[in-house]
Amino acid sequence: MANKLKITLVKSIIGQKPAKKATVRSLGLKKISSSVVHEDTASIRGMIASVAHIVKVEEVK
Repeated sequence: MANKLKITLVKSIIGQKPAKKATVRSLGLKKISSSVVHEDTASIRGMIASVAHIVKVEEVK
């Protein structure tokens, strides 16, 4: 079974570039402290890497 990642928005996207805002929205995050769980795939890891300064990532089994 593949691992899952819990992604939490910890900083506001106000003032971020439009591409970063779109990445956060495509991850499913809307408000600060909102969390989503995604499968641990290369595409999700790439999106996390581009917005690593405003999200927190935890591994969930």
